[in-house]
Amino acid sequence: MIIIVLLVLGLCLGSFVNALVWRLREQSKSKAKVSKELSILHGRSMCVHCKHELKPVDLIPVVSWLWLGGLCRYCHKPISWQYPTVELLTALLFMLSYIFWPFILNDRGEILLVFWLALLVGLIALAVYDLRWYLLPDKIVYPLIWLGLLQGAVLLIFGPTGKELVALISAVAIGGGIFYVIFQLSQGKWIGGGDVKLGFLLGLILADGGLAVLTIFLASVLGSFVAIPLLATGKVKRTTRIPFGPFLIVAAIIARLFGASIIHWYKRKLLLMG
Repeated sequence: MIIIVLLVLGLCLGSFVNALVWRLREQSKSKAKVSKELSILHGRSMCVHCKHELKPVDLIPVVSWLWLGGLCRYCHKPISWQYPTVELLTALLFMLSYIFWPFILNDRGEILLVFWLALLVGLIALAVYDLRWYLLPDKIVYPLIWLGLLQGAVLLIFGPTGKELVALISAVAIGGGIFYVIFQLSQGKWIGGGDVKLGFLLGLILADGGLAVLTIFLASVLGSFVAIPLLATGKVKRTTRIPFGPFLIVAAIIARLFGASIIHWYKRKLLLMG
């Protein structure tokens, strides 16, 4: 029952992610005051092409897209694959987060899971936005940082304060510090300022120095797996911009759910080799 609830919730919040990134993008294009139609809290769902207000029957995650054949009911223009993909991905990640949650589901573990699911929605939105427009908007990053700080406070309240505080500080220092140094040395040519803020955010979320290091390592590996074949086939050039944010976010999700097991396996192998 819990898994079903999480799947439905994930589908609905995936739909919210799609609306959020589109509205933020439209807001960024306008220098005028944001209209009610584009408001995150008050705007009604609309077609991105004809701007026709959508009815409840048009807003059923995945189902409406399939029923309409991927076309708008009103202007018949195609609706991007992004919409059902993000909805299904969010639902899948919600389910996997519950199944593979690395903490015991007592009071502390349940609270941390709720924080994680809320943060996960924002991270998915950041990944989608960065993939499409090569930007990590502050309007998503800063609220997530506040939420991460609140999660950190919960960790300090429920856990052994000294140990949790050291782990949190080390994670933030590693997660953001490394990217800040790279950003300064390259004068912003290798990575953007958004990646630095994302690094600090992920450090806050993971609250563990080992997981922060693992995230950076996994993101580099994932980025190489994608970039090297594209360079080899000539689909991109050395000067082509490839957003690093999505790789960091995917790596952070892996580290959150499986990082402790990965680190334990690595340490065991290292000891056996020694």
